[in-house]
Parts: sequence; C-alpha cells; structure tokens
Amino acid sequence: MTNSAEVAKFNMIEQQIRPWEVLDSQVLAVINEVDRQDFVQDGYKGLAYADCQIPIGTGATMFPPTIEGRMLQSLLIETDDNILEIGSGSGYITACLAKLGKRVLSLDNNNEALSLARQNIDQYGLANIDFEAVSAFDCSYDQAFNVIAVGGSVRKVPVNLKQALAIGGRMFIIVGQSPVMQALLITRVSDDEWTTQSLFETDLPALCI
Repeated sequence: MTNSAEVAKFNMIEQQIRPWEVLDSQVLAVINEVDRQDFVQDGYKGLAYADCQIPIGTGATMFPPTIEGRMLQSLLIETDDNILEIGSGSGYITACLAKLGKRVLSLDNNNEALSLARQNIDQYGLANIDFEAVSAFDCSYDQAFNVIAVGGSVRKVPVNLKQALAIGGRMFIIVGQSPVMQALLITRVSDDEWTTQSLFETDLPALCI
C-alpha cells in the first residue's frame, strides 16, 4: 500500500467512521486490517476510502464506510458467533464479519457476485466462510444465527430472517423506500418476541437477491 493510501485509510477511520460514533476498538481494528482497497474494482480504487457508495460490478454497490462501521458495531459480534450474511457484495463485509465472529454463511443468488467475493477474500486466507447461491428471502434455515447482516435495503423485514435468529441474536437491516429508510437493529428476545431499535436514517439501493 502506498503512503497516500495509508493516509486515506487513516483519514477514513478518524474523520469519517469515528465521528459517526463507531468507537468499538475491535471493529476499528478490523476496518484497519481488512483493506477496503482490496475489494474495489480497478476503476474505483481512488474512491476506496471515500464516504460514498461504490459500484461493485455485479449490479450492487458497497455501503459507505460510515454505514459499514455502524453495522459492524451495532451487531456486537462475539468470537463464537455464527453469522448469516445476506448479499455477498464485494466480500469486504464478509471478511470483516469473519474476522470478528466464529463462522460466516454468505448467501447470494448472483453467481458472479459470489465469484467476485470469493476472489477478493482469497488473499486473506480466511477459512471460516461458506458461500451459497440461494434466494435468501425465500428459504427456511435449519440453524439459528447469532448475527444476521443484510447488505442492502428491503421494503419490509423478511419473516424468515427474524425466525433464523437465535434467542439473543441480532440483525442489522435497512428498511423502507427511497428517499427515507431506517437502519434497524432487530434482537430476538424469546421464541415469539423481537425488539426493534432504529439506528439512523439513510437511503440505499434495494438488495437484489
């Protein structure tokens, strides 16, 4: 990494992510360790640390770094957590989740996206990630997850994802229609009860999966 890229990454963390109240030391360490530039297409490398959405090349975009940081922090990921990721994206969030938790199952119905995410992640040698090509909103899950991270906006919270949370499990999801959407943290507190916390307003592309 060039000195200018190191400075840009430092500024991303200190001038963008921290001011968005992302202060968890483990989350900040992972954001520093997993280099965003490694997950950005060549034509957009110069925007890798900018607070904007970046096209991935599969019809999707990367979240801005501020939202990525808030997502990772809000999920309160523990080292023994089993994680479900909806939408593999560029593989950046996948890698961050894998560094924080025990195991990640990343689902996407776009084989091109899965191939791109795998390719980007290979350089990190992470062995605790499984990818599956499946429509995540139309299936049932045979295991419960401690953490669910949804990598795009939806009109409403899918019932099957709520049911896939373990008791005490947390889900980050962006819900609504442009131009007003809410980033939500949903926590399962019992077999038939969930709490919902509104984190912030945003406007991001719908998840095509």
